[in-house]
Amino acid sequence: MSNSLAGKIAVITGGNSGIGYATAEEFLKQGAKVVITGRNAEKVEKAAKELGVDGIVADQANLSHLDSLVEKVTELHGKIDILFVNAGIFIPTYLGQITEEAYTKQMDINFKGAAFTLQKFLPILNEGASVINLSSVNAYTAMPSTIIYAATKAALNSFTRTAAAELAPKNIRVNVVNPGVTETPIFSKTGMNDEQVAGFKAATVNGIPLKRIGTPEGVAKLVSFLASDDASYITGSEYNVDGGMTLIGA
Repeated sequence: MSNSLAGKIAVITGGNSGIGYATAEEFLKQGAKVVITGRNAEKVEKAAKELGVDGIVADQANLSHLDSLVEKVTELHGKIDILFVNAGIFIPTYLGQITEEAYTKQMDINFKGAAFTLQKFLPILNEGASVINLSSVNAYTAMPSTIIYAATKAALNSFTRTAAAELAPKNIRVNVVNPGVTETPIFSKTGMNDEQVAGFKAATVNGIPLKRIGTPEGVAKLVSFLASDDASYITGSEYNVDGGMTLIGA
């Protein structure tokens, strides 16, 4: 078993399911101590128990929750070495049908929440810390129904590059991972029924050169690498994990 993250303290937002949960498992395998967060108390408690980690209930979009989260993490571990800003939502939205609620909810969690998560954690990031933001290839693919979601992710990618430049003097690295379509619970939260989800996945696979949907574990491997000292010369970079989807502009 590798111990590339041995002795490191990691915080994962949205760590109770999907890519966040898989990354928590991978971090633990690599020797890190992990704290996960999420909005749903029951799900956070269940995931934390399964993983054997600390779980803290916090809504990434709520700044007072973020203040409390940082305070609790400080009490538990002092400073941290890895921040994986993973929490996010997707609400299928077409131009002409955009509601203020759908716009605000996605912007608040996916962009505002991500930006303030990093800002709030800055005081307890160790020198040499690694920050990884979870974005999406939708920032580039112009996929119908993702018009607001895609905008939140494009904003996050731009934020990541500037943050990397500003934090470089502190030797804090900031990178972003852009998954393609990945098998996670995010689909069950879109409002689509099982038949619609299956149809979406089938149509999407046709636009993926490798002809398959990604897995949370595959994304977690990359996040774990970026969190490690093996990636110590990498900052301000974007990595697509999409089976080649962006190669053909799907």
